[in-house]
Amino acid sequence: MHPDNPHRNGYDFTQLIQVSAELKSFVVKSKRGDDTIDFDDPKAVRALNAALLKTHHGVNFWEIPEAFLCPPVPGRCDHLLHVARLFQNPRNLRVLDLGVGANCIYPLLGVSLFNWSFVATDISADALKAAQLIVDKNNLQRSIELRLQPNPSHKLSGVVGDKESFDLVICNPPFHASAEEAQAGTQRKRTNLGLQGKAKLNFGGVSNELWCQGGEYAFIEKLIDESVRFRNQVKWFSSLVSKDDHTPGLIKYLERKEPKSIKLLEMQQGQKKSRLLAWSFS
Repeated sequence: MHPDNPHRNGYDFTQLIQVSAELKSFVVKSKRGDDTIDFDDPKAVRALNAALLKTHHGVNFWEIPEAFLCPPVPGRCDHLLHVARLFQNPRNLRVLDLGVGANCIYPLLGVSLFNWSFVATDISADALKAAQLIVDKNNLQRSIELRLQPNPSHKLSGVVGDKESFDLVICNPPFHASAEEAQAGTQRKRTNLGLQGKAKLNFGGVSNELWCQGGEYAFIEKLIDESVRFRNQVKWFSSLVSKDDHTPGLIKYLERKEPKSIKLLEMQQGQKKSRLLAWSFS
């Protein structure tokens, strides 16, 4: 993990329970005798996330509807810490988060880590309703503004005003191209974690959080296309790229748009490797 990640040394369950007593009922002993939780239990994972956010990021209220994506807090911190490397001074940036989801995780962490201000968008009114409750309960209305993207095929158009400017666009696009592909991917993750039984997609997220037509590659291509129109309003565009074999084609596609700079930032959390593709026209 990034050396500045507050979660790089694992979970201190004693500390977490002191701050968030609700977590205590979900803590069990691992085969090695260490404290852990059942990561196959959605309620336990949500309780762990709530405890991490409260303990390390000052988020006193964090609840999401059962159907929506429950993200890994340490991994999301790593994403922001690495993308912040694009800036000599990463504090106090104005950031556009594409696909904020019901969990509102990137704005919450961005405010905590760097005092960023956010405009965060989503195509789901239900997701935004849940995210708005999190914003309101934590009194973050001055730092986080939520906007509905009225056209699911658009990324920037329809949510960015003609005279608006941003330092950074961040995006964690849907990985998969279909429900079946998402199901298979979730099953692989469970198998790698040693979890038994059939994968439950409602634990992993609703449809627009997990898949879109054309999958990750098509999503990022569309973002690249739209970034040309907003080239003078955004300093850096970026997207997480989960599949390594997508990277060469996306870079070639991006080069045809003639940005001034293209950067590929590598990340690693344990055995998992991922990357951030970033580009700027300024």
